[in-house]
Amino acid sequence: MTVVHVLDDYYLAITLLITAAYQLFFFSIAFSLKFDKLTDFAGGTNFVILAIITLAFSGHHNARQIVASLFIMIWGARLSAFLLFRILKTGKDDRFDDKRENFFKFLGFWVFQMFWVWIVSFPVTLLNSPKVTRFPQPSFGTASDIAGVILYAIGIVMESVSDIQKYLFRAHNSDKSKICDKGFFSWSRHPNYFGEIMIQFSIYMVAVSPAAEGFVHGGARKALYASILGPIFLTTLLMFVSGLTLQERPGAKKRYEKDNHWEEYSRYLNRTSILVPFPPQLYEKLPTILKRTIFLEFPIYVFDPAKHSDVGKGQHGAEEGRQSHGGDRQSTDGLAQ
Repeated sequence: MTVVHVLDDYYLAITLLITAAYQLFFFSIAFSLKFDKLTDFAGGTNFVILAIITLAFSGHHNARQIVASLFIMIWGARLSAFLLFRILKTGKDDRFDDKRENFFKFLGFWVFQMFWVWIVSFPVTLLNSPKVTRFPQPSFGTASDIAGVILYAIGIVMESVSDIQKYLFRAHNSDKSKICDKGFFSWSRHPNYFGEIMIQFSIYMVAVSPAAEGFVHGGARKALYASILGPIFLTTLLMFVSGLTLQERPGAKKRYEKDNHWEEYSRYLNRTSILVPFPPQLYEKLPTILKRTIFLEFPIYVFDPAKHSDVGKGQHGAEEGRQSHGGDRQSTDGLAQ
């Protein structure tokens, strides 16, 4: 088949342009109609489009390209379908309450989503690019390929199942502040994030195999190795930008100040790993230094009532006293865990 050369032989320019056009199209709909329901759908399906286009343009359809492309397409399609289903049920996305009416703030989110899609797609984009496919390719089944397939299988199961577990837990509990500590959430407070990180690194492991096996040289070899920026970027977002930092300390603070199952939640924090799945019976016995390092529960995530609460200890204690006489207060505040 004929290889399509467009703008650059790494397909970085064309994928950026396609992503920008796709996201701006959905942004125009979302802003004009004040419509939240297509935001995550636009993000997830964009991965599918880039994988299909770069695979078609490459003119080479070896097993590794097909597997890596299918992996990101399956992940993107599943994620967008689930998030679309969820937003159709909930009605609106609270993330945009302070942005929906402001053109530049709302646009800023969509521009950020553009770069998220474009950068996380790097391993597949570069694997399918003419700069890489012009070299002979190792047969599929290298150690890196096999490890990538195994990690992907674990990651996609963990992310998919935990998303469903969390959704069903919320749907079947009228008290929205109740703690989801069932299934994967009994071993990790964010198993869906851990699964997503595994998925992206697994795709990278498959994509980098031609370079690791010594079949690809020069700039193409460096580019494949550099595509690790994709999974690193996603991991950084989840751990330090839009994921854990927005949920861990703020969520604990809200529970403490509103006394939404705080004592129970405090025990859950102590016995459940923040990200890496681990048996809770063992985790709660670990020294704090191990939790703060090996298990990634960095100080930025930890809520200390004495330092971070806006409610005085006396006020909180008085509230707890009223609770002990008047029964548990039921709250319908939705909290991200």
